[in-house]
Amino acid sequence: MARVRYIGAEPVTVPELGSRTVQPDEMVEVPDARFDGYVGQTATWEAVDEPKTDQPVTKKTIAAKAASSSKEG
Repeated sequence: MARVRYIGAEPVTVPELGSRTVQPDEMVEVPDARFDGYVGQTATWEAVDEPKTDQPVTKKTIAAKAASSSKEG
């Protein structure tokens, strides 16, 4: 999860966060996929911790790597 800080002047209710009320200068965790939607509102939110860029390794990824390495040799 990414973290952003609310930099607005008044408390706001954020429906996407379960209708949570966020206070000025408060940090909140937001879904990685929605991070850009928050920090794109530069007068309201600022980035604290950006989303992790590491994609989880899945069985499909492992199988694809195994298939490509077996073709090499």
